[in-house]
Amino acid sequence: MSLKEILPGSLGFGTAPLGNMFRAIPDEEAAATVEAAWDQGIRYYDTAPFYGAGLAEERLGEVLSTKLRDSYVLSTKVGRVILDEHETAARDLGEKGGLFEHGNPNKMLHVWTAEATERSIEDSLKRLGTERLDIVWVHDIAQDFHGDVWLQKFEEARTGAFRVLSRLRDEGVIKAWGLGVNRTEPIELTLALDEPRPDGFLLAGRYTLLDHEHALQRLLPMAQEQGVGIVVGGPYSSGILAGGTHFEYQQAPAEILERVGKLKALAEKHGISIKAAALQFSLAHPVAAAVIPGATRPSRIAEDTAALNENIPTAFWTDLRASGLVSPAAPLPNNA
Repeated sequence: MSLKEILPGSLGFGTAPLGNMFRAIPDEEAAATVEAAWDQGIRYYDTAPFYGAGLAEERLGEVLSTKLRDSYVLSTKVGRVILDEHETAARDLGEKGGLFEHGNPNKMLHVWTAEATERSIEDSLKRLGTERLDIVWVHDIAQDFHGDVWLQKFEEARTGAFRVLSRLRDEGVIKAWGLGVNRTEPIELTLALDEPRPDGFLLAGRYTLLDHEHALQRLLPMAQEQGVGIVVGGPYSSGILAGGTHFEYQQAPAEILERVGKLKALAEKHGISIKAAALQFSLAHPVAAAVIPGATRPSRIAEDTAALNENIPTAFWTDLRASGLVSPAAPLPNNA
């Protein structure tokens, strides 16, 4: 079954911010944000044990446990096992150090073996308060977390998590599985395998207005050729395209701020919001099955829904292409 057949619409909700990414948010605010997503008609929710060491799953599960299970699609990830004991030293998160410093203090094991995969799923079901998952992503087997040894982690997942998830899908326990990563190379490597065959991928931050050229070179043509869908995570590039100051989970550098300024000026010229341009750009590629921005404030959800539905004139996309701010190979809405 393809991702587009599984997912209930093109807009989902990414829950990384619910794990206290960047800031500590009150439980009530987190719950209100999930409820706002529900009230806006969003029925696809993505989470992970990594987000705040289980905190995002707990918060999401608290709200979704009050909803009919068949009325929404739920995905989480494997690769991190959350322990009962607390972390006393600084977490080693590769390029993402300090990302969830306000999350739960529990220790995390970074492991993709078959045994760890099964345990991770069992633990996620408990935290989420549900009896089943729809999609499971293999999380972060990429360079940004593991540097030069990322291929070792990939091989651990290939012989462990990949096989477990393939079996669970074939048994009908889950509907689909794939990789959830912030880099294109692990997905390209997976697409080149004879087996096992994933159903789709979650690619975060690599198909946005600010960062898409690399994905267009090999990954997206491969995915399109194989008929594999991709969920686009991080469409606002960690917030800089939605009025924030972060890019790639860090304070945005000067060259990114300059480029965002040009995008904003072009959007203002055509009387549209940059959030709308960002969301609709990420969905314009044929392999894009859905886009999942995150939020920690209820008001942001309404903004996302409005951005998705905003009418953007073809002239904006034409000017965007002419400005050189997007790759000539990037598909644009309205065939611009």
